[in-house]
Amino acid sequence: MQASALTKRYGAFQALDQCSFEASQGEVLGLLGPNGSGKTTLLRLLMGFLKPSSGTATIDGLDCYRQSVEVHRRLTYMPGDARFPRKLTGRQLLDFFAQLRQTDRGEAALQATLPKNVRRIVERLELDDSRPVGQMSTGMRQKLALAATLAPEVPLLVLDEPTSNLDPTTRQVVLQLLGEAKEAGKTVLFSSHVLSEVEEICDRVIFLQAGRLVETVRMTDVRRQHSIHAKLTGPLASPHDKLAEQLRILPDSNGGVTILTDGPLQPLLGWLAEQPLAELQIEPVGLRAVYERHHHGKNDQRPADIP
Repeated sequence: MQASALTKRYGAFQALDQCSFEASQGEVLGLLGPNGSGKTTLLRLLMGFLKPSSGTATIDGLDCYRQSVEVHRRLTYMPGDARFPRKLTGRQLLDFFAQLRQTDRGEAALQATLPKNVRRIVERLELDDSRPVGQMSTGMRQKLALAATLAPEVPLLVLDEPTSNLDPTTRQVVLQLLGEAKEAGKTVLFSSHVLSEVEEICDRVIFLQAGRLVETVRMTDVRRQHSIHAKLTGPLASPHDKLAEQLRILPDSNGGVTILTDGPLQPLLGWLAEQPLAELQIEPVGLRAVYERHHHGKNDQRPADIP
């Protein structure tokens, strides 16, 4: 999957502006941003539902808009507002979607195991698919959309807020299913507002703000970042040069310091053990700091840049 200077305008309004990124096979890519930042627009452009104003989007080298039929054979898509006929049962709908895949000449052999996959995922999600859609709760309809999306044997999954309206237990099951898709070599792209979910499963995370891609981070780098709050009984000695390169030391109003680092903790802890400490608190920085930096403009405690 690749987007190059992908742009979508509605008159004078710029919904997406010069967005460029790529995703590799077997990678889980998260999409974060506040409401109205362009996440859904980006996903719809990748699906070929919208024509780009400029730029390109390709999947397996196929143009997402001009070759959308071929693109759709390679993926499943779960919209954030999935709606189904209210009179059909969940099972009827899942059978219908399975038949669509199995009657496609290009997919019939690939989808031979689809009915078994559907039943397996229905059981994992604890979905009662015997009910008509009109009698399902919002959470059950979300499970139904997930079952339809996760069952087919395709190399790419695209999901718009897949865990919304789900209880914590089911959310965890969904993350497990996405992790299993990754282990099977599938590429996963999903948007979410739940930072902890993105931290748990993603390899990389894209941040959108006002239609622009403002930062891409690797979760391996984010997990190395920590914030250390220390209260002191005396002056803090300067760290040696190599350690100083990975630190940002900020005095606070209580006579202590906040130390931000994106390097290994072991050398830092050795240096801290030699300092006049009264109290020490170590916390992972996590995605929240990156999100707030862009969403709220909090640049005063920015850790070292993430490549």
